[in-house]
Amino acid sequence: MNQRLIASSALASVLALGLIGQASAEEKAKEKCFGIVKAGQNDCANLSGSHSCAGQSKADKGADEWKYVAKGTCKDLGGTDAETAKKAMKK
Repeated sequence: MNQRLIASSALASVLALGLIGQASAEEKAKEKCFGIVKAGQNDCANLSGSHSCAGQSKADKGADEWKYVAKGTCKDLGGTDAETAKKAMKK
């Protein structure tokens, strides 16, 4: 019985490591895109600091709100990168 537990724990560990590697590879293929988010559909905290969680944007296309998109598609969607968004907020 003890050997089964050890073997199943080892197998679970190997599978978990594979999933972690896959998640980080998917993250690398994405980028933050600012200014394209619909209200309530942001991915995390905004640049202005008015909230710190996903799904809390109040208006559509807020310049300081972002969402992950496939790398290279942000400009096609009408969005900007973080640097450009910060500059727009200062104006």
